[in-house]
Amino acid sequence: MKKPDLPYVEIKKTKGRTYFYFVQKKKYTRLPNNPDSKEFMEEYWKIRSGKKRLEVKTSWDNLITQYYRTSNYQALARGTKANYRRHCEEIREKNGSTDVRLFKRRHALAARDTLHETWSKANERLAILSILCNLAVDLEWIDRNPVTGISKLKGGSYEAWSSSKLDAYERHCDVHGLTTARTIYELCVGTGQRIGDCIKMTWEDFDGEFMQVIQEKTGTTIWIYCPIRLQRHLATLPRSGRHILARNLIHPLSKRAAQKAVEEVREAIGVMRGPSRLVSHGWR
Repeated sequence: MKKPDLPYVEIKKTKGRTYFYFVQKKKYTRLPNNPDSKEFMEEYWKIRSGKKRLEVKTSWDNLITQYYRTSNYQALARGTKANYRRHCEEIREKNGSTDVRLFKRRHALAARDTLHETWSKANERLAILSILCNLAVDLEWIDRNPVTGISKLKGGSYEAWSSSKLDAYERHCDVHGLTTARTIYELCVGTGQRIGDCIKMTWEDFDGEFMQVIQEKTGTTIWIYCPIRLQRHLATLPRSGRHILARNLIHPLSKRAAQKAVEEVREAIGVMRGPSRLVSHGWR
């Protein structure tokens, strides 16, 4: 079959068959088989005019999709998996169609430094980028991991909340009727556990004085004494489901929903960002 007189069109013959490709910057995009057809010309001009984006097989989008299929990702604990997915999807949203092979060390540094106000998130983002780049090395998309050796940001320990900030949080919840945000706070402060552990607490776990907790991070089962203040708060709550922080009759509030409820109060009392930033870990 005769090659059409069009720029960027190449013919390849495989096993006696003829295939047409639009080729630009060493990227091959398959075209319809008949160069005299309307479909062929429409596809050709879509690509050439930029109306059809050329697919990059070594894109971040494809890399993240492949990472989700790996045994390492599948073996992660549920909470860890959800956190990794949040980072991956943010990377996908910003760079989905970009070629991983173009990712350099300076880009990793920029990704870290963009999140410098939240040092723990910046370090998590760096770790996820390194995991993805290691996979790209295994897939032979790149020769080396550009994230290797980049230092993490130092943020020190989480700052404890002052009594005035604790009072501000409680007052805002009470004035605006934010029962969920207040209960998350009381459980975290009263038991010393993370939000991820608090959302899993059920009414059956509470015997009126002690709370049974299976820690998300360690898998350890422990019994924690609940101070009188927490006991009194729990006594005021309606039992609207199996869980103390209930989404419905059988499921707990999602971790992200719980975090968002706390973030809204932190924003309102001025401790969400900047030099005055405080996080829920500081309650512990």
